[in-house]
Amino acid sequence: MSRSTRTLDDILYPPLEPLRSGHLQVDGRHSLYWETSGNPAGIPVIFVHGGPGAGTSPRSRRYFDPARYHIVLLDQRGSGQSTPLGDCQDNSTDRLIADFEQLREMLGIERWLVFGGSWGSTLSLAYAQAHPQRCLGLVLRGIWLGTQEEIDWWLYGVRNIFPREWEAFAGFIPEAERGDLLGAYQRRLTHTDPAVYLPAARAWARYEGACIYLRPQPESVAAMTDDTAALGMGRLEAHYFAHQAFLRPGQLLDGVPAIRHLPAIIVHGRYDVICPVRYAHALADAWPQARLVVVPDAGHSSYEPGIAAELVAATDRFAATGRLV
Repeated sequence: MSRSTRTLDDILYPPLEPLRSGHLQVDGRHSLYWETSGNPAGIPVIFVHGGPGAGTSPRSRRYFDPARYHIVLLDQRGSGQSTPLGDCQDNSTDRLIADFEQLREMLGIERWLVFGGSWGSTLSLAYAQAHPQRCLGLVLRGIWLGTQEEIDWWLYGVRNIFPREWEAFAGFIPEAERGDLLGAYQRRLTHTDPAVYLPAARAWARYEGACIYLRPQPESVAAMTDDTAALGMGRLEAHYFAHQAFLRPGQLLDGVPAIRHLPAIIVHGRYDVICPVRYAHALADAWPQARLVVVPDAGHSSYEPGIAAELVAATDRFAATGRLV
């Protein structure tokens, strides 16, 4: 079967059910959904989801050979099945990193492979740089370094590629407020009235969903604009954008020396509009020991066949050899 005719189900491992699941109470406010699947004696791997706020899904388990991996999924604060949904209070990058450590210790895992895409790549890099001794390696996809330049691109620059989609996104906001789209959306997303925050969340998610694939996927837009998914992503993305992902300028590139010794692969779609490929090259330039794979026929989503194939090949390679390069 040629690469061009392979479907996502041809590439990913078959669906599987969790072995264990539960909620981890990380403070007086946040309770985080977690689960494990695959082989409890296998290589531990933590799936770091994107967004922020997107949460995990059953497909998140399928990038890993269940016979060789102990697969750990976690819905970050305010995301997915974690509660409270869309809650921005006590929600920052440092707290998410601490949550990973609390979950790792609870599960009795000494070190794990860190697998993250989009915002998940940001958080994976921040986590690994804070706790390199707890990482076996990194599989990163759709690099986002959390810079103001990248935030401005998402809010305004994408109109150069998806003008009608951006016009709908900006047009949701009254003209007098469009000079600060982030502030205008954040005021609505954090409003107490569902009649105010839900339409704003749907408009935010519709914009992102329309731009995420190389080829339009209407079903993806429909899934992302579901009220639960839209609220988690809209509120938390705006929250993290407003705080530059709670990172110092240049933090993730400056922190590469702490993780330079770890096996790593960077997978990025050539036509990724959400996270332009130049930032993947910037990370690879700072980290020449990592392997950069630019998928020529893909946008941003990990569910595009070319990207999924590279991610599965990477986890298979690591399971077989302990290397990603």
